[in-house]
Amino acid sequence: MTSAYVGRGRHRAEPYGLDRGKAAATVAVAAGALLATGYQIGNPAVADAAPSSDVQPQPIFPIANPFEIPQLQMPQLPVEIQNGIDEINKFGDNVATQLGLRGAPGQAAVRPTGGMITSGYGARWGAMHYGVDFASPIGTPIASVTNGTVIEAGPASGFGLWIRVKQDDGTTAVYGHVNDILTTVGKRVNAGETIATVGNRGNSTGPHLHLEIWDQGGRKVDPASWLIQHGVSLGLGAANA
Repeated sequence: MTSAYVGRGRHRAEPYGLDRGKAAATVAVAAGALLATGYQIGNPAVADAAPSSDVQPQPIFPIANPFEIPQLQMPQLPVEIQNGIDEINKFGDNVATQLGLRGAPGQAAVRPTGGMITSGYGARWGAMHYGVDFASPIGTPIASVTNGTVIEAGPASGFGLWIRVKQDDGTTAVYGHVNDILTTVGKRVNAGETIATVGNRGNSTGPHLHLEIWDQGGRKVDPASWLIQHGVSLGLGAANA
């Protein structure tokens, strides 16, 4: 009687225990089937091939690195489409040159030195600042921004030492507050050629290069705009730094 009473008093069935080994095996089999299906879809030759007991299944991914993403090869565009893209690019280049957004071919120009632009062309401290200041440690190389001829190299009021280069486009580049002069008057220099080092001479609040650009008539123009027009990247906000 006691055993029968206990049996009738159990209103809920005992929960079955979860076999983790079987569950993991089931997930692994399902994942393998999914990968095999995707592989066959992407490889029709494999999908159409008759099954053979002699062929051993191969892993889809290298076992050494199962998480490596396969490299995809982009299909080659038809000649007509590629030619059309090339024509659009050429048109864009011509428009950019005409609008002064890019220098004409052959007008090579470079950034004169590294460092952050700390002051730009425009009014500053109640006076006009005619250059762009590149803050860099003393001794940092200064390069000629483009091809030209050195017309002056030595002492200059306010700058301590400066270098002036008459550039091939008729403009003049001025490099002020330099520490060391590494060129001579009359020397031909090329874009990227080192002509001086950054200094802190003259009326200066810290080591930097003061760069000016004078147009063909001697008017001082915005150096950042001139550099950008000649294809030099200065970074966001450089023209108004």
